[in-house]
Amino acid sequence: MTNLDFGTFNRDPLSDKVVERLIDLIKAQQLLPGDRLPPERELAETMGVSRPVIRSALHALSIMKIVEIRRKAGTFITSLKPEQLVEHLEFVFTLSDSTYLDLLKVRKVIEPALAEFAARNVTNENIRKLENCLERSKAAINDPQKFLEIDLELHRIIFDLAQSPILCSFMNSLVDLGIYSRSRTGMIPDLRQSTIEDHAALIEALKARDPEAASRVMRDHLTHVEDSLQQLAMSAKIHTYGVHDEQ
Repeated sequence: MTNLDFGTFNRDPLSDKVVERLIDLIKAQQLLPGDRLPPERELAETMGVSRPVIRSALHALSIMKIVEIRRKAGTFITSLKPEQLVEHLEFVFTLSDSTYLDLLKVRKVIEPALAEFAARNVTNENIRKLENCLERSKAAINDPQKFLEIDLELHRIIFDLAQSPILCSFMNSLVDLGIYSRSRTGMIPDLRQSTIEDHAALIEALKARDPEAASRVMRDHLTHVEDSLQQLAMSAKIHTYGVHDEQ
């Protein structure tokens, strides 16, 4: 571990540069989940900076859930699981509905492809699981939180059916972000109803083993979500800024 080239820095802001260097080492897999970093003193000497700079950098990485500082045990690289790394992004999503819309654009690119692949691999047992999700969604239509949980379950089944490790890995990294966007749109009763209808159509396309139809229905579903969110954003804007047609 101590033979790694942590680099040296001579300009401010030094703590930011230390953060960048440690992240680079993680990306290069020279630092792996569970690895223990050298003590502050050793890191400071190796990187040519002061201990307060190292301490500041590690604190920032700790906030980002990239490292875990254990008292008396040292500083360790975390598991780096996506759901852990995006833990604080809920705050980002509270700032603007445009962030949710950006996420939906990404979902509209990926999820129709996943639905298409899923239609090629779906089994009767899978269909039963999806239909079970649909029935439970209907029962939970007036319970936004429960409805959200079932919605995620249904989409995860489709991700798994796609059997595309790269796409699924990327999509799973967005799951927690999807939770935040769904928690926003899930408060719209009309959208919950249209989601049930969209999911029913999607299940029928999968049952028919029709990849093109599955892809189209998934895209239409996400477009319905996008339209509802745009209306929600516009309503919020009107409420916040008093935008109206009267002069």
